[in-house]
Formats: sequence, structure tokens, C-alpha cells
Amino acid sequence: MKILVINAGSSSLKYQLIDMDTRDVIAKGLAERIGMDSSRLTHRYGADCAEKYVVDTVFKDHTSAIQMVLDALVDAQHGVIADTKEIGAVGHRVLHGGDKFTASCIVDDACKNAIRACYPLGPLHNPANLQGILACEKVMPGTPQVAVFDTAFHQTMPPKAFMYGVPKKYYDKHAVRRYGFHGTSHRYVSGRAAQLLEEKGYKHDKMIVAHLGNGSSLSAVVDGKCVDTSMGLTPLEGVLMGTRSGNVDPAVVEFIANLENLSVTNTLTMLNKESGLLGISGVSSDMRDVNAAADAGNENAKLALDMWQYGIKKYIGAYAAAMGGLDTLIFTAGIGENDALGRWKVCEGLEFLGIKIDPEANKVRGEEKLISTPDSKVSVWVIPTNEELAIAMDTLELTSK
Repeated sequence: MKILVINAGSSSLKYQLIDMDTRDVIAKGLAERIGMDSSRLTHRYGADCAEKYVVDTVFKDHTSAIQMVLDALVDAQHGVIADTKEIGAVGHRVLHGGDKFTASCIVDDACKNAIRACYPLGPLHNPANLQGILACEKVMPGTPQVAVFDTAFHQTMPPKAFMYGVPKKYYDKHAVRRYGFHGTSHRYVSGRAAQLLEEKGYKHDKMIVAHLGNGSSLSAVVDGKCVDTSMGLTPLEGVLMGTRSGNVDPAVVEFIANLENLSVTNTLTMLNKESGLLGISGVSSDMRDVNAAADAGNENAKLALDMWQYGIKKYIGAYAAAMGGLDTLIFTAGIGENDALGRWKVCEGLEFLGIKIDPEANKVRGEEKLISTPDSKVSVWVIPTNEELAIAMDTLELTSK
């Protein structure tokens, strides 16, 4: 079966067409500037999707963008299928499922209503995610749709991990709690790690997944189930990120708002979009740029790196304590998969937990690899994430029943 994976944003739409017989991505692309005066579709296909087909057009809405994607997929010159009926199902990334969804589900009216009910929790993403679903229903009537929730994997957390220390009435009335994000990535990577560790005879009951990218989160996983995660009600909580502050004293919001004559909304925008590596370094939100600036002697860039590494190290120690031990540490996502020095610095000083990195094995980018030494009590891995494949796998499983 061929599965179309859709990640719809407010003004953009990413897609992949995956042949589930081989698990190969046979086409992928991006529709951008949806609803604007000028739009563009960038469609990639061929071996390793190296061929590119670009169309400058106008997408008045998500429906017209989806239609253009389908047109590209069946295009006589640039397409990869003869008919859209070859697409057996569509899997959609949906940001927020609240506490209602612990797993992916077939899209029906109840599912769509639940996505709408979570608009207050995911105001930027959930409406766009639903627009993508509705557009596919309109353009591909009769094709099964599956919603895969970014928060679902973390719903196994116990109350002691997901509750905040605010009056419980706010949880009862408004569902204020920790939800966590990047769940599809954490689930895929922890599952893949379990497979690899099982094959090699390593213990893997207790693992930490470090999803480190422009947005970063860590999860503590026991026997395949998440027991804690670093992001919270929103993706702002946790470690220092590209433009997000991570953990701060909540009073910082009021303090800065009063001093700078900002609204709460504007202050939170600053914490989300102007902070993190960018705000501390003053250089960039991209780890590569910050590393280069630090190497050139920029003290603020050095500080940003120190804060990033220190914050991740603290979570690793905390989660090891929460789980009563640690068998496996996994690095994934853009920085986790590609920044050897960052991995080394994060693990430096964690020898007391039994973590020992092999410097030579650690010289790896974007490949599955064991990077710890043979005598390391904790196995440390780099495992590339593949959220699109995870979405496709869920979609195949649910639509094949």
C-alpha cells in the first residue's frame, strides 16, 4: 500500500508518499504560502527524491494545495503514480489530542470534534491540522484518513508527572497539565531502540530519548511507555531550544512585561521566538552558527552552548533518578543526530551514571550507531528519527484492519 503523509500548517503543507511494501519515500514536497498572493509547490521525486519540480501558483486554501499535490503525484513527467486511487490512505500529523487520545485513530466526526476541542491547547496547529484533514476528505472522498497525535505517546505519564502545582480546579475545568510533544518521534525512536537492543542482548527497560533539534524535548521511557517528558502544556517548557527559552520562573513573564510595557501575549512571543540559542548568543537559532561563533571566540555563543548542554544534562540525571536507573540513552533529531561535539559535551561528567562515550564511534552523522564504549554500563545510541514513517505505519495498521 502507498500512504500519503500530510503535515499541514497554517500557511504550508508538507507531504511524503511512502510505499509501505519497501518503506521507501517515493515522493515528497512542500506547498507554501497557502492563502497568499503567490504560492509555490516544491515536489521531489526519483531516486532518493533527488529530482525537483517547482510550480509557482496561487493556493487559495488547503484544498487547492492538496489538489496540486495530487496533480504533481500523477503528473506524466514528474509524477510517481498513475492514479490517485493508488493512495490507500492518508496519515495526518495532528499536534494536540489533549488527554483524550492515547493512540492514533481513524478520522471520523468524533475525531474531528475532539481536534476542535483542543484548539485552545494548540491554537496555531490544531486548526491547520484539521484544515488538512478536511481538504483531503474533499479532494479524496472515500480514502481513509488517520490522525496521529503528537501528544499521544506521553499520555501514559502518571499524574505525579503530568500535574502542575496550581489549584487542581484548573486541571478539572481547563485541563491544565503537562502534555508533552514530539511524541511520534519519541515513540518511533524508543521502539526502534528496543528492537536494536533486543537483537544485541542489551538491557533496555529504562531509556531516555533526547530529541534535540530547533525544538528539543526529552522523555523517560520504562518498558516502552513514557513516564515523564520535558515539554509541558505547550512546547515552551523544558530545555533551551533554538528560539524558545525553556524553563523559566513564571514570574519572569510579569516582571519583563511590567518593565518593558509588554502584554502577556507579547512576552510569551518573546519567550517562544526570540529566546533560546538565538536570544542568548545574539547570533542565530541554528546550532551550527552558534558553534561557529563560539569557535571564533564569541562569549555569548559559548554561554548559549553551556546552557544548552547543562540543561540537557540535568534532565538526564533527573530522569535516571525518577526511573531508578538508566539502561539506554538515545540522541535523535537534527542536532542529536549530527552534532558529535554536542553529544560529547552532554555526556561529559555523566560517568557516575555509567555513561562512557567512544570518541571514534561518536564521529557519526545521521546514522544508527552505538556510540558508547564496550564497558559503558549505559548503552548510548544515535538513532535518526522518522516521524513520517511512524505516521505511515500507524495509518497502515489502522486501515488494514
